[in-house]
Amino acid sequence: MKNITKIALGLAIILGLTSCSSNNQSAKNDNAEKSAQTEESKTDNSTDPLADKDVIKLGVCGENNEDWDDVAKRFKEGTGKEIELVKFTDYREPNEALLSGDIDINAFQHKKFLEDFNKVAGSDIVSIADTSIAPLGIYSSKIKDLKDLKDGAKIAIPDDATNGARSLFLLQSAGLIKVSGKDGDAITINEITENPRNFEIIELSASQTARSLDDVDIACVNSGMAVDAGFIPTQDAIYLEDHKDPNKGIYVNIIATTKANKDSKILKDLVDNYYHTDETKKIIEEISKGSSIPVW
Repeated sequence: MKNITKIALGLAIILGLTSCSSNNQSAKNDNAEKSAQTEESKTDNSTDPLADKDVIKLGVCGENNEDWDDVAKRFKEGTGKEIELVKFTDYREPNEALLSGDIDINAFQHKKFLEDFNKVAGSDIVSIADTSIAPLGIYSSKIKDLKDLKDGAKIAIPDDATNGARSLFLLQSAGLIKVSGKDGDAITINEITENPRNFEIIELSASQTARSLDDVDIACVNSGMAVDAGFIPTQDAIYLEDHKDPNKGIYVNIIATTKANKDSKILKDLVDNYYHTDETKKIIEEISKGSSIPVW
């Protein structure tokens, strides 16, 4: 009987020790899991290169950026972080500044321009959000209708590959020339197949096309540059690109950043909660007089 009692007592002790060991291991596992979650959270924050920045530098082209001025104000009120607008005059500069680390994001270009830039520069800048589409227009200080354009007239177009090609397709849609290819193709003046009226096509920096209007008969001017020059595209352009044409989707403007920053939670918050809002839409529509159309 004593032996049975001793055996029972031994089993109870063993079972008790096993239970304690199991509970201790479970507690250790729980603590390890919590520790892992904490470390994972720290890792998530540390992988956002913009998390510790108090100032986000945004590259833009031109002087009229009321939409971003308003976004910056609301963003600071909501997050305590500032958005500093860094202004450029040439379309090549904001992407170069992004690659050099001088700015964190930019908002000046459309999808096709970025695609062409990446190909030429061998870069990996990425789009993180759509903004608006701004129809390209034909402007003149000498005529009010294209039917008054004389043979041999001088026509200024942007000299960068993307907007230059876009301008040639615009001139074709206006019935002035014929070119080979389709929207989005990287055509140049060498792809003009018909120019029966002997127009002289003059290539200039996009920032100079509006300023050239005293020296040429017509000019193809990007919407932002036109607004900076005091034009209201929907009123002052003598011919305006059809933004409803599905082929023009490649000209939707974007917010872009480096591949390293593309998953930044700071930028996602900026886009989702401050830029893609009714407040921003209203400002874009007011300042552009309807010539820039929000597309989100």
